[in-house]
Amino acid sequence: MKLIPLVVMVSAAVWVSTSAAIAQPPPQPGPPPPCVDAADVKFVCGQQGPEDLVIVPGGAWVVTGVFGGAGGINLLRVSDRTTTKAYPSASAKDRLDAKTYDKCPGPPDASKFTTHGLSILPGRRNVHRLFVVGHGGREAIEVFELDARPQTPVLTWIGCAVAADPIGLNSVRGLPDGGFIASNFLPRGGAPAATQRMMTGEKNGELWEWHTASGWQKVPGSEAAGANGLEMSNDGKTLYVAAWGSQSFFRLSRGKTPPTRDEIPLGFRVDNIRWARDGSILAAGQGTGQAASTVVKVDPKTLTVKEVLKRPAGNGFGAATVAVEVGSSYWIGSFAGDRIAILPAR
Repeated sequence: MKLIPLVVMVSAAVWVSTSAAIAQPPPQPGPPPPCVDAADVKFVCGQQGPEDLVIVPGGAWVVTGVFGGAGGINLLRVSDRTTTKAYPSASAKDRLDAKTYDKCPGPPDASKFTTHGLSILPGRRNVHRLFVVGHGGREAIEVFELDARPQTPVLTWIGCAVAADPIGLNSVRGLPDGGFIASNFLPRGGAPAATQRMMTGEKNGELWEWHTASGWQKVPGSEAAGANGLEMSNDGKTLYVAAWGSQSFFRLSRGKTPPTRDEIPLGFRVDNIRWARDGSILAAGQGTGQAASTVVKVDPKTLTVKEVLKRPAGNGFGAATVAVEVGSSYWIGSFAGDRIAILPAR
């Protein structure tokens, strides 16, 4: 399959923050090519580092983080692939839920609000809850109400949980009580050597669970080398985690003492993970080469793996970080790209 390059630099996992000494991505080879559809690939253009994507229930809209440029949160209309800035925006609101997020100091600084991992929790009457990993002014999980009833969905910021130092947040999974589970990919303030050790498989982070009453608590048995993408079973008893540094994927019991953990190698730097309609888990990340892109399906029961997509650097993709199933297509985002690729699902 011949594809137009996505023009990206490195995995979302190797992100750069003013508060952390983390690997610097290599320079861009030049200006990006024109964002023009081809016979075998379509694009959602005009993005700024769409590192993670989630589908709004109903399938008409996709939410994307903005990991570069001006930051914020974008809404993408599936029917015509148009982009709307959802936060900050004239339609967005701030309304603190002081009962659930009683220690939240207030809304994020919109001028510094770069966004990373996303999670959407379906609600009643087409009003949902969106959890966002926010960097910039503060390291926090920011929580929004997403009202999908208007012609264009509206976001209302309702609270936050600020991460303690040195937690370096990456992905998040929302919980029904307003709490969440989040991954600590790379502690802030570490030396570059710590990044290199993580990339060789040294466990350096873990998962954290937050609730109003208990605050931040480590998830037992979740230690990992570059804990990245995160999903959970419908009954809440099992967590699924991408370990970017060790190029592996593990299944972890939740609430069981001692916890049960099963881990498999994937052979690439697995980034975000998302449920597919067939009940498998889509895992996207970077394979061999400077920025090759790989997407696989993992069976959550057997942990068997099926390859979906594999493209070497310079042959269409570079550094895929997420794949979601939208209609009959895969939408694939990246850490540093200026577009999202759309490919037929198979």
